[in-house]
Amino acid sequence: MNSLVQPAKWEKYFWPLLAACTFLMLWHFLVKWSHTKIFPSPFNVERGMTELMHKGLLWQYVLDSLRRVASGYLMAAVLAIPLGLLLGWYPGAASVVDPVIQMVRPISPIAWIPLSIVWFGVGDRAATFLIFLASFFPIVVASTNGVRNVPSMYRRAGRNFGLSPVKLIARVIFPAALPQIMIGLRIAFGIAWLVVVAAEMIAVDSGLGYLVIDSRNSGKRYDLVVAAMILIGLTGLGLDVVFRRIEKLKSVRWGFQNES
Repeated sequence: MNSLVQPAKWEKYFWPLLAACTFLMLWHFLVKWSHTKIFPSPFNVERGMTELMHKGLLWQYVLDSLRRVASGYLMAAVLAIPLGLLLGWYPGAASVVDPVIQMVRPISPIAWIPLSIVWFGVGDRAATFLIFLASFFPIVVASTNGVRNVPSMYRRAGRNFGLSPVKLIARVIFPAALPQIMIGLRIAFGIAWLVVVAAEMIAVDSGLGYLVIDSRNSGKRYDLVVAAMILIGLTGLGLDVVFRRIEKLKSVRWGFQNES
């Protein structure tokens, strides 16, 4: 029996809304109290967002960032999940490849920016490459560990039913490892969203990261800088909520259900 008290439905919305309102009020008070001429108030930021919307740039920059993240992230997922499944299934291959992965994985994607510009030039391809790197290794590691953590009884049961290795991986191992793979996908997406902002500050001329650096350099529009930061945070929050909803689907939680 679950001893934790479940919050009422209204509490799920009321308390976060109250916290957001409190934060905005505190922000406004501190700006007024400090008499700062640099850091904007919430009303200045709101006017900056309205200005961007009237110019048609607000949603364009958000969509440009999402497009770059989607392209690099999806390419990483398409390659990393099958590779992780194979490395988890064949320990011998993993022992050969794992040292290389563990050596390259800790290198920050930001450190690859100079090389990405040399290889791909200034543009979307450089940003996409950085997002690919940021996403690839967390997904590979999560997929590999997901396969390794599948109970051996599942493998034996699949072999007893005459499943070939390919069918066994597709029908048994992958669904059982999917919850852990989803955790890796979620972590990778968070990292990719961070990296796209940094990449856009250097390698492209659109997107939320570009909005931050361009607003700072062009007239020191800190209201637009903070507006871009808020948009980055809200977009990241929305995407994280989507991933959490996907993780709760019964088809995704198949592995957890069979372990309970």
